[in-house]
Amino acid sequence: MKAIISDIHGNLEALQAVLADIKSQNITEVYCLGDVVGYGPNPRECIDLVMDCKLVLLGNHDQGAMFDPDGFNASAERAIFWTRAQLESSPEPRTAREKRWEFLAERPRSFRENGYLFVHGSARNPLNEYVFPEDVYNQRKMERIFALVDKYCFQGHTHVPGIFTESLQFHSPEEVEFAYKLDGRKTLCNVGSVGQPRDGNWRACYVVLENDTIKFRRVEYDWQKTRDKIHAVPDLDKFLGDRLGEGR
Repeated sequence: MKAIISDIHGNLEALQAVLADIKSQNITEVYCLGDVVGYGPNPRECIDLVMDCKLVLLGNHDQGAMFDPDGFNASAERAIFWTRAQLESSPEPRTAREKRWEFLAERPRSFRENGYLFVHGSARNPLNEYVFPEDVYNQRKMERIFALVDKYCFQGHTHVPGIFTESLQFHSPEEVEFAYKLDGRKTLCNVGSVGQPRDGNWRACYVVLENDTIKFRRVEYDWQKTRDKIHAVPDLDKFLGDRLGEGR
Protein backbone atom coordinates (compact mmCIF):
# COMPACT_ATOMS: atom_id res chain seq x y z
CA MET A 1 0.00 0.00 0.00
CA LYS A 2 1.37 3.39 -0.97
CA ALA A 3 0.21 6.99 -0.91
CA ILE A 4 0.69 9.14 -4.00
CA ILE A 5 0.72 12.92 -3.57
CA SER A 6 1.36 15.80 -5.94
CA ASP A 7 1.32 19.57 -6.37
CA ILE A 8 2.04 20.71 -2.82
CA HIS A 9 3.05 24.19 -3.97
CA GLY A 10 4.59 25.39 -0.74
CA ASN A 11 1.39 24.81 1.26
CA LEU A 12 2.77 23.56 4.56
CA GLU A 13 -0.57 23.30 6.36
CA ALA A 14 -2.03 21.08 3.62
CA LEU A 15 1.09 18.90 3.43
CA GLN A 16 1.22 18.37 7.18
CA ALA A 17 -2.47 17.41 7.25
CA VAL A 18 -2.03 14.95 4.38
CA LEU A 19 1.07 13.36 5.89
CA ALA A 20 -0.80 12.94 9.18
CA ASP A 21 -3.68 11.28 7.34
CA ILE A 22 -1.24 8.96 5.59
CA LYS A 23 0.43 8.07 8.88
CA SER A 24 -2.95 7.31 10.48
CA GLN A 25 -3.39 4.54 7.89
CA ASN A 26 0.03 3.06 8.68
CA ILE A 27 1.24 3.81 5.16
CA THR A 28 5.02 4.13 4.98
CA GLU A 29 5.60 4.47 1.23
CA VAL A 30 4.85 7.94 -0.10
CA TYR A 31 5.41 8.86 -3.73
CA CYS A 32 5.37 12.56 -4.68
CA LEU A 33 4.78 13.55 -8.30
CA GLY A 34 6.38 16.97 -8.11
CA ASP A 35 5.67 20.69 -7.75
CA VAL A 36 6.71 20.78 -4.14
CA VAL A 37 7.18 24.56 -4.45
CA GLY A 38 5.59 27.49 -6.25
CA TYR A 39 2.61 29.71 -5.30
CA GLY A 40 2.74 28.90 -1.59
CA PRO A 41 4.50 30.56 1.36
CA ASN A 42 6.57 27.69 2.80
CA PRO A 43 8.86 26.23 0.11
CA ARG A 44 11.73 25.40 2.44
CA GLU A 45 9.62 23.51 4.95
CA CYS A 46 7.79 21.56 2.25
CA ILE A 47 11.03 20.45 0.59
CA ASP A 48 12.36 19.30 3.95
CA LEU A 49 9.25 17.19 4.59
CA VAL A 50 9.16 15.45 1.20
CA MET A 51 12.78 14.41 1.52
CA ASP A 52 11.44 11.49 3.55
CA CYS A 53 9.26 10.26 0.66
CA LYS A 54 10.30 7.10 -1.14
CA LEU A 55 10.00 8.86 -4.51
CA VAL A 56 9.88 12.55 -5.43
CA LEU A 57 9.66 13.57 -9.09
CA LEU A 58 10.54 16.91 -10.64
CA GLY A 59 7.64 19.27 -11.32
CA ASN A 60 7.66 22.27 -13.64
CA HIS A 61 7.60 24.71 -10.70
CA ASP A 62 10.48 22.85 -9.06
CA GLN A 63 12.44 23.22 -12.28
CA GLY A 64 11.40 26.87 -12.53
CA ALA A 65 12.91 27.53 -9.12
CA MET A 66 16.26 26.21 -10.34
CA PHE A 67 16.23 27.72 -13.84
CA ASP A 68 14.33 30.45 -15.69
CA PRO A 69 10.60 29.65 -15.53
CA ASP A 70 9.21 28.71 -18.93
CA GLY A 71 5.61 29.31 -19.94
CA PHE A 72 4.52 30.71 -16.58
CA ASN A 73 1.93 33.46 -16.28
CA ALA A 74 2.96 36.70 -14.58
CA SER A 75 1.63 35.70 -11.15
CA ALA A 76 3.26 32.27 -11.21
CA GLU A 77 6.52 33.79 -12.41
CA ARG A 78 6.62 36.31 -9.56
CA ALA A 79 5.88 33.51 -7.12
CA ILE A 80 8.66 31.32 -8.45
CA PHE A 81 11.22 34.14 -8.30
CA TRP A 82 10.15 34.77 -4.69
CA THR A 83 10.45 31.04 -4.00
CA ARG A 84 13.95 31.02 -5.43
CA ALA A 85 14.92 33.92 -3.19
CA GLN A 86 13.59 32.04 -0.15
CA LEU A 87 15.71 29.02 -1.01
CA GLU A 88 18.79 31.16 -1.63
CA SER A 89 18.50 33.47 1.36
CA SER A 90 17.50 31.07 4.09
CA PRO A 91 18.88 32.15 7.49
CA GLU A 92 19.94 28.57 8.13
CA PRO A 93 23.47 27.26 7.63
CA ARG A 94 24.69 27.04 4.03
CA THR A 95 24.64 23.25 4.22
CA ALA A 96 20.85 23.29 4.68
CA ARG A 97 20.41 25.51 1.62
CA GLU A 98 22.73 23.36 -0.47
CA LYS A 99 20.94 20.19 0.60
CA ARG A 100 17.62 21.53 -0.74
CA TRP A 101 19.11 22.64 -4.05
CA GLU A 102 20.88 19.31 -4.49
CA PHE A 103 17.67 17.48 -3.70
CA LEU A 104 15.71 19.39 -6.35
CA ALA A 105 18.51 19.00 -8.90
CA GLU A 106 18.55 15.21 -8.48
CA ARG A 107 14.81 14.68 -9.03
CA PRO A 108 13.90 12.35 -11.93
CA ARG A 109 11.22 13.31 -14.44
CA SER A 110 9.55 9.91 -14.48
CA PHE A 111 9.67 6.56 -12.74
CA ARG A 112 8.53 3.08 -13.78
CA GLU A 113 7.80 0.26 -11.37
CA ASN A 114 5.96 -3.04 -11.90
CA GLY A 115 3.84 -1.78 -14.78
CA TYR A 116 3.17 1.58 -13.13
CA LEU A 117 4.42 4.84 -14.61
CA PHE A 118 4.73 7.93 -12.41
CA VAL A 119 5.04 11.39 -13.96
CA HIS A 120 4.20 14.98 -13.11
CA GLY A 121 2.55 15.99 -16.38
CA SER A 122 1.97 13.18 -18.86
CA ALA A 123 3.61 10.07 -20.27
CA ARG A 124 4.41 12.07 -23.41
CA ASN A 125 5.84 15.12 -21.67
CA PRO A 126 6.51 14.23 -18.02
CA LEU A 127 7.23 17.79 -16.95
CA ASN A 128 4.90 20.15 -18.77
CA GLU A 129 1.96 18.53 -20.58
CA TYR A 130 -1.47 19.00 -19.05
CA VAL A 131 -4.08 16.26 -19.38
CA PHE A 132 -7.44 17.83 -18.55
CA PRO A 133 -10.78 16.01 -18.21
CA GLU A 134 -11.99 17.59 -21.47
CA ASP A 135 -9.05 16.03 -23.31
CA VAL A 136 -11.09 12.84 -23.62
CA TYR A 137 -12.59 14.62 -26.64
CA ASN A 138 -9.12 15.04 -28.15
CA GLN A 139 -8.74 11.50 -29.47
CA ARG A 140 -5.39 12.05 -31.19
CA LYS A 141 -3.77 13.50 -28.08
CA MET A 142 -5.07 10.80 -25.77
CA GLU A 143 -4.17 7.94 -28.10
CA ARG A 144 -0.60 9.18 -28.31
CA ILE A 145 -0.36 9.45 -24.54
CA PHE A 146 -1.88 6.02 -23.90
CA ALA A 147 0.52 4.50 -26.44
CA LEU A 148 3.37 5.38 -24.07
CA VAL A 149 1.74 3.72 -21.05
CA ASP A 150 2.33 0.01 -20.41
CA LYS A 151 -0.61 -0.34 -18.02
CA TYR A 152 -1.19 2.36 -15.47
CA CYS A 153 0.05 5.93 -15.15
CA PHE A 154 -0.21 8.25 -12.15
CA GLN A 155 0.11 11.98 -12.81
CA GLY A 156 -0.66 15.42 -11.41
CA HIS A 157 -0.05 18.93 -12.83
CA THR A 158 -3.68 19.91 -13.56
CA HIS A 159 -4.74 19.77 -9.88
CA VAL A 160 -7.94 18.01 -11.01
CA PRO A 161 -8.25 14.43 -9.70
CA GLY A 162 -9.87 11.59 -11.63
CA ILE A 163 -9.55 8.53 -13.82
CA PHE A 164 -8.96 8.44 -17.59
CA THR A 165 -9.73 5.20 -19.43
CA GLU A 166 -8.40 4.15 -22.81
CA SER A 167 -11.99 4.19 -24.08
CA LEU A 168 -11.71 7.98 -23.68
CA GLN A 169 -13.81 8.45 -20.60
CA PHE A 170 -13.06 10.58 -17.55
CA HIS A 171 -14.45 9.73 -14.12
CA SER A 172 -14.23 12.17 -11.23
CA PRO A 173 -13.64 10.76 -7.74
CA GLU A 174 -17.30 11.37 -6.90
CA GLU A 175 -18.45 9.40 -9.93
CA VAL A 176 -16.52 6.32 -8.84
CA GLU A 177 -17.41 6.80 -5.15
CA PHE A 178 -13.78 7.65 -4.41
CA ALA A 179 -12.47 4.18 -5.32
CA TYR A 180 -11.49 2.68 -8.68
CA LYS A 181 -10.35 -0.89 -9.29
CA LEU A 182 -7.67 -1.34 -11.93
CA ASP A 183 -8.61 -4.22 -14.24
CA GLY A 184 -5.63 -4.60 -16.57
CA ARG A 185 -6.81 -2.09 -19.13
CA LYS A 186 -4.69 1.00 -19.62
CA THR A 187 -5.62 3.71 -17.14
CA LEU A 188 -4.40 7.18 -16.25
CA CYS A 189 -4.99 8.49 -12.74
CA ASN A 190 -4.64 12.14 -11.81
CA VAL A 191 -4.04 12.16 -8.07
CA GLY A 192 -5.16 15.76 -7.59
CA SER A 193 -3.36 18.41 -5.57
CA VAL A 194 -2.32 18.55 -1.94
CA GLY A 195 -1.73 22.28 -1.78
CA GLN A 196 -3.98 23.84 -4.39
CA PRO A 197 -7.00 21.77 -5.51
CA ARG A 198 -8.81 23.07 -8.58
CA ASP A 199 -11.85 20.85 -8.80
CA GLY A 200 -14.15 23.02 -6.71
CA ASN A 201 -13.27 21.21 -3.47
CA TRP A 202 -10.92 23.08 -1.13
CA ARG A 203 -9.80 19.96 0.75
CA ALA A 204 -6.33 18.59 0.03
CA CYS A 205 -6.41 15.61 -2.34
CA TYR A 206 -4.23 12.55 -2.80
CA VAL A 207 -4.64 8.84 -3.53
CA VAL A 208 -3.86 5.56 -1.84
CA LEU A 209 -2.97 2.58 -4.01
CA GLU A 210 -3.89 -0.65 -2.24
CA ASN A 211 -3.38 -3.79 -4.33
CA ASP A 212 -5.28 -2.92 -7.54
CA THR A 213 -7.58 -0.30 -6.03
CA ILE A 214 -7.10 3.46 -6.18
CA LYS A 215 -8.71 5.32 -3.29
CA PHE A 216 -9.11 9.09 -3.44
CA ARG A 217 -8.68 10.88 -0.11
CA ARG A 218 -9.77 14.43 0.80
CA VAL A 219 -8.26 16.03 3.88
CA GLU A 220 -9.33 19.20 5.65
CA TYR A 221 -6.65 21.67 6.68
CA ASP A 222 -6.38 25.26 7.90
CA TRP A 223 -6.43 26.94 4.48
CA GLN A 224 -7.11 30.33 6.07
CA LYS A 225 -3.73 30.16 7.77
CA THR A 226 -2.04 29.51 4.44
CA ARG A 227 -4.07 32.31 2.85
CA ASP A 228 -3.00 34.78 5.52
CA LYS A 229 0.65 33.86 5.01
CA ILE A 230 0.31 34.48 1.28
CA HIS A 231 -1.41 37.83 1.87
CA ALA A 232 1.54 38.88 4.04
CA VAL A 233 4.02 38.42 1.17
CA PRO A 234 3.96 41.30 -1.36
CA ASP A 235 5.46 39.14 -4.12
CA LEU A 236 2.66 36.57 -3.84
CA ASP A 237 -0.61 37.71 -5.41
CA LYS A 238 -3.48 37.72 -2.92
CA PHE A 239 -5.71 35.63 -5.19
CA LEU A 240 -3.26 32.72 -4.74
CA GLY A 241 -4.46 32.58 -1.14
CA ASP A 242 -8.09 33.49 -1.74
CA ARG A 243 -8.70 30.69 -4.23
CA LEU A 244 -7.59 28.05 -1.74
CA GLY A 245 -10.97 28.33 -0.06
CA GLU A 246 -12.79 27.88 -3.38
CA GLY A 247 -10.82 24.91 -4.66
CA ARG A 248 -9.87 26.90 -7.75
